[in-house]
Amino acid sequence: MSTDASPPAAQREAPRSLVLVAATVTVLLWAGAFVAIRGVGDELSPGPLALVRLASAMPVLLVIALVARPALPRGRGLALVLGYGVAWFGGYTVVLNWAEHHLDAGTAAMLVNVAPLLVAVVAGIVFGEGFPRPLVVGLGVAFGGVVLIALGSRGAPAIDGLGIVLGLLAAVLYAAGVLTQKVALRSVEPVAATWVGCAAGLLATLPFAPQAVGELQTASTGAILAAVGLGVGSTAIAFSTWAYVLHHSGAGPAAATTLVVPALATLVAWLVLGEVPTALAIVGGALALGGVMLSRVRPRRRRDVVLESPAA
Repeated sequence: MSTDASPPAAQREAPRSLVLVAATVTVLLWAGAFVAIRGVGDELSPGPLALVRLASAMPVLLVIALVARPALPRGRGLALVLGYGVAWFGGYTVVLNWAEHHLDAGTAAMLVNVAPLLVAVVAGIVFGEGFPRPLVVGLGVAFGGVVLIALGSRGAPAIDGLGIVLGLLAAVLYAAGVLTQKVALRSVEPVAATWVGCAAGLLATLPFAPQAVGELQTASTGAILAAVGLGVGSTAIAFSTWAYVLHHSGAGPAAATTLVVPALATLVAWLVLGEVPTALAIVGGALALGGVMLSRVRPRRRRDVVLESPAA
């Protein structure tokens, strides 16, 4: 069977409870990633950290692939997977690491989560997903909460222009990765799309290998374990669950779910790094959670009533 053929509808259906569990795992692990990146930034540079993260993820993804035995992507599907692998696994990871040298974890998460808005707009126009009222309202409420989180953060280092530019660039790479992946998943199985994409990102970060070897020799055990944890948890597991969510959801609603990440990242940064949020940030977190819940509501369809005769 050609891998460029779209899978049947029955294959794409999944219990909403499983999709919800997968989305929850993704959100929790990605929120923790912002804090971990911030915590090891003094010991591992952006490029080496990305390389160690992806290298740590590959063995786990290969084990998952050996168990699931997905068909390898071919043709156009392979090109799309390689493209989003370089852009998202590779480019986004390096740029995000770099941005968090200039931004606190909560602000970085806020800037990166401009991406779901970009994804929702493009998916609504290009993919024909439209703009259901719950999605539009939920996105607006959630992003308003994200902005309040950033405005309410305190005790963070000075935010410079380069950090903002890098954060927004990471958001663009994130959005491009999600949209490309969504197209790839029409013909490529989620497991294959994840491990091949990660392999492409790993190859793209290999130029940082010499620098990584030098920094790992002087890095603390805690920093190395955190980098490995980023690979196993926030990359191998989280990107696998994310591919499952994206495979069984529209790109807009799936991306909207990740708007809760800044709220969780701010909370974890408060507990772990001592970046204490204000009351305004707490209100923003509540709005972000509420907005995500709104965006996932399915609009009711009106039943067409046909009167075949006066008696009917």
